Amino acid sequence: MSGNTKESLAKQYNEALKGASAKEIIQFILDRHGNKAGFSSSMGAEDQVITEMIASIRKDIPIFTLDTGRLFPETYDLIDVTSRRYGMTIDVFFPDNQRVEAMVKAKGINLFYESLENRKLCCHIRKIEPLKRALHSLDVWISGLRREQSVTRNGLSVVEWDALHDKIKVNPLLEWTTDEVWAAIREKNIPYNPLHDKGFPSIGCLPCTRAVEPDEDIRAGRWWWENPENKECGLHKR
Repeated sequence: MSGNTKESLAKQYNEALKGASAKEIIQFILDRHGNKAGFSSSMGAEDQVITEMIASIRKDIPIFTLDTGRLFPETYDLIDVTSRRYGMTIDVFFPDNQRVEAMVKAKGINLFYESLENRKLCCHIRKIEPLKRALHSLDVWISGLRREQSVTRNGLSVVEWDALHDKIKVNPLLEWTTDEVWAAIREKNIPYNPLHDKGFPSIGCLPCTRAVEPDEDIRAGRWWWENPENKECGLHKR
């Protein structure tokens, strides 16, 4: 399928799914693409909701996560708990060890605090390169992005063509609020990261994530030393 065809198809899907629920969106995509559609989970609250929806539709859909080597212990525990709960394998993609070793040798173990350039390099090696491998065999990338999460996500559509990765990208929870995510978790008793109960609304790598105060933005704890417009790791670059 060529890029032009995927871009056209994404526009058709986006139009067809206006007003559809999140589960209807996922059902629509899986009916058409089956296991050529895959879900990238960061194991966040919204991602857990999507995992539950996918599991309720069919179990052979690829679900994967990225292990940067700097995750919280609670995140590793949640990968195991979630896989057991839904009877689905969560594929874990790791960065290239030689690239990581060379980067750390040249710039230090905590290089990301030094500059935006260093932080983006670290994200590229630990996240973006593994993501490319994870997406390689897929036609459709399902993600847990929500518009409410960040100013960098205001322009998203439910279905769009990701030119960078040459994939149709689907954001079924795009219009959901944080309250709606947690209502679904409580209703379905969906497992979630206990750090969410300790003031971590968004959870990434341990050295780059902190708890937030009640009056702070939900992404304030991610790369808190940077300006809000820079707070993306590059996975969802537009």
